Amino acid sequence: MNWIEDFIDYLRYERNYSRRTTDEYKADLEAFERFYEATDSSLSWAEMPPDIVRQWEIEMMDKGNAATSVRRRLSSLRSFYKFLLRRGLVTKDPVHNLPGPKTEKRLPAYVRETEMNRLLDGDFFTDDYKGIRDRMILLTFYSTGIRLSELVGLREQDVDLDQMQLKVTGKRNKQRIIPYGDEYGDSLRSYLRERENFAQQQAAADPSLFLDIKTRRQMKPVSVRTVVKKYLSLVTTQRRNSPHVLRHTFATAMLNHQADLQSVKELLGHESLSTTEIYTHTTFEQLKEMYNQAHPRAKTKGGNYGNQNSGNPL
Repeated sequence: MNWIEDFIDYLRYERNYSRRTTDEYKADLEAFERFYEATDSSLSWAEMPPDIVRQWEIEMMDKGNAATSVRRRLSSLRSFYKFLLRRGLVTKDPVHNLPGPKTEKRLPAYVRETEMNRLLDGDFFTDDYKGIRDRMILLTFYSTGIRLSELVGLREQDVDLDQMQLKVTGKRNKQRIIPYGDEYGDSLRSYLRERENFAQQQAAADPSLFLDIKTRRQMKPVSVRTVVKKYLSLVTTQRRNSPHVLRHTFATAMLNHQADLQSVKELLGHESLSTTEIYTHTTFEQLKEMYNQAHPRAKTKGGNYGNQNSGNPL
């Protein structure tokens, strides 16, 4: 019996995990299996000392793997053993009390509000279907904060023009409703008219909201990434220009304009509030930057503040 395959089937068919996610789990588990078999051929999943897992962790770090990657692989192993315990296939979990390596918290990259305004209000887009579609993709990410997979999966029937909301299918097929504002609604109506004209050239219409130019079918994630990277590179010099950066941009903009954390959590589809809290660090960094630029005593050390000659002494 192949316990790894049983676990992957459980994730895929009972937990509705995506193929990409289950492939990552499988790769992590097979990597550990190769490691422990090379370390001691008498070992098995059922008889696994915690020291072997610890050795694997150390080896991964010594090979230069990032702490985040090591923690993810340990998490895969931890989930696997929880599955085995529930099935009664093992009696102990060697990963249970094993701490992962510490990771540096990296602030999420985001595009500044002025840069997004310059992009969306500028003349970067053509007037044909492709140009209107590309702008609508960027506006959708920025206005709703949805994930790449969620945008690709949007269909015409997910749009409610009267109620001004989108029905989004997120991770594990969980659905949520996202409201949108007047500007997005006006742009969406215009886009849908253009999309209808474009789709009529296809014999069997595809219900996907965003269509590929060549196939007139649902866009692939790689095509959407290309669109986002192309246009963001026109207004920002930062290296990370992905759809996920626009998700960060949405969350940061909402919090900067006084949205409460719980509301942003619901809009993003986060399961835990702690996941959303990282964006409060981003807004605080903005606050510090603004303070350092504006306050006369913020930058200069040694008592030499501001322009000493700008006024008369008392």
